Amino acid sequence: MQLPSIPVSLLDRANARAGQGPAEALAAVIARAGQAERLGYHRFWVAEHHAVPGIAGSAPAVLMAAVAARTERIRVGSGGVMLPNHQPLVVAEQTATLQALFPGRIDLGLGRSVGFTPAVRAALRQDKDAADAFADDLAELLGYLRGTAGITARPSDGGATPPFVLATGKGVETAAKAGLAVVVGGPAYSGKASGLALAALERYRRNFRPSSYYPEPYVIVSANVAVADSAAAAEELLLSEAWAMALSRTRGEFPPLSPVSAIRDEQMTARQQRLVAESLAAAVAGTPEQVAAQLGRLLEATGADELMVTTNTFDMAALAGTDARLAELFGLG
Repeated sequence: MQLPSIPVSLLDRANARAGQGPAEALAAVIARAGQAERLGYHRFWVAEHHAVPGIAGSAPAVLMAAVAARTERIRVGSGGVMLPNHQPLVVAEQTATLQALFPGRIDLGLGRSVGFTPAVRAALRQDKDAADAFADDLAELLGYLRGTAGITARPSDGGATPPFVLATGKGVETAAKAGLAVVVGGPAYSGKASGLALAALERYRRNFRPSSYYPEPYVIVSANVAVADSAAAAEELLLSEAWAMALSRTRGEFPPLSPVSAIRDEQMTARQQRLVAESLAAAVAGTPEQVAAQLGRLLEATGADELMVTTNTFDMAALAGTDARLAELFGLG
C-alpha cells in the first residue's frame, strides 16, 4: 500500500531497562535522536513522568536541551509538558530559553494530566482537579509566549515555538478554540471507540479557530509501531512495554523494561494476560507490508497530517532497526 507523504516523528519516553542505570537510559535517548535525524524523521519528542521506576525522563526541558545540543536539524519537543504540574510562566521561560539556544527547532507539546498517585500529586502541590484549569493555564502560557501578557517572559519567545495539545478528554475542544495542533492516540481509532474518536476529530476541525500558530487544523496521530521480518518478531519488540503496562495496572508500579526471555518465564495472571493482549492488539506491528497496510488505514481514517511513533523496546538494537525500517517505508531521508 502506498503511504502518504507526510512527516513522521518519534516520541521517546526515556524508558529504563532492567540492569541499566539512569545515565545509560538517557544516553540511549540521545543516541536514538541522532539516528532519527540521520534517517529523516521530522521531530523527536520526550515526555514528562514523575517518580516512575521504569522511566528516566522526568524533566523534559532538560532532556530536550541535551537532545538538541547533540543534533543539528531535527525538531525537538515535549510530548508533553504536563501543564497542571507547572506555573505557566516557568514553562514559558524554559521554552523561550530553549528556542533562544536552538532557534527554529523547538516544539512545545502540552498535556493536562496530573500525577498518577496521591503522593506524587502532593509532591507537585497539585490535586486531581488541577486538570480542570488547563484551558485557563494554556491561555496564560500563550500570552507569555506571544508577548501579550501583563508581564514579558524572559527571554522573549515572540510566538516562535509552536504549541501542540495532547488531546485527551477536553483537549480536542481546547485546542480547536485556541487554534493549536492536536496529538491524538492511534489506538482510539480501532474497535468500539473509533466512532467517538472520529467524531471528536470532526469537532476539532469544524470548530477550529485559526491562530498565529496554525492557519488550519493540524492533526498528529500517535501509535506504537514495530516493523520486523515476521508478525511474531514484531510482536516480541512490543512485549516488554506491554508487560510493564500490565504490571502498572495490576501492581501499581511501572517497572524498567524486561527482556522478552524473562517475560516468557512469568506466570501471568488472567488479567495480566488480557492487558498484554490488549496492548499488543492496539499497536501497529508486522512485516513491512503489513505495517504499511495498517498505517495506511489509520492515516486515511483520521486524515492525519503527521504520524508520531511512540514505540519503546528492551532491545535497543532492535528498536534502532524498526526505526530504520519505518523510515524506509515512508521514504524519509
